[in-house]
Amino acid sequence: MARTDYYHDPNAPKATNIVVAVSAFVQDEHGRLLMIRRTDNDLYSIPGGAQDVGETIGQTVVREVKEETGIDVEPIDIVGVYSDPKHIIAYTDGEVRQQFSICFRARPIGGKLRTSNESSEVHWVNREDLDTLNIHPSIRLRVGHGFEDRSTPYFAV
Repeated sequence: MARTDYYHDPNAPKATNIVVAVSAFVQDEHGRLLMIRRTDNDLYSIPGGAQDVGETIGQTVVREVKEETGIDVEPIDIVGVYSDPKHIIAYTDGEVRQQFSICFRARPIGGKLRTSNESSEVHWVNREDLDTLNIHPSIRLRVGHGFEDRSTPYFAV
C-alpha cells in the first residue's frame, strides 16, 4: 500500500483518524543513525510504525525496529511527540490520518541488518551523510531533535 505525506499543504485531504505510532532514533557505537528506505513512499526514514492492540508502546518500538531492520533494540528515552495536524498521511486504500508519533531513543542490543516488505534498504548512516538522503521534513525534525540530545522531550503546543 502506497502513501502520500502532505506537510503544511493546503491541498491535503482532510484527515479522518489518528493512529498511535512510534519511530525510533537508534545510534550504533560509532554514532551512526539507523535508517531505512521505505517501500510505501521511497523516502528515507528512521524505523517505526503503528501500535498493535495488546502491546505496550515500548513493545511497539521493539517490534517495529526489528520488523523493518532486523535490529533488536531497547527503548531508553523519548525524543519527542509529533502530532502536527498539518501533516496528513493518505494511503491508497483510502485511509487519511493526522500524524501522531512518539519518537523514542533506543539502543541496539543485537540482530543483523536486513530489509523487509516495509524497507527496501537498511543502513547505519553517518550524520554528515544525512543531507544526501531524501528524507521527509517531519522525519528530519525528529532526527534533528535526536541529535540535540534534549533534556526534555519535544512536543508542540
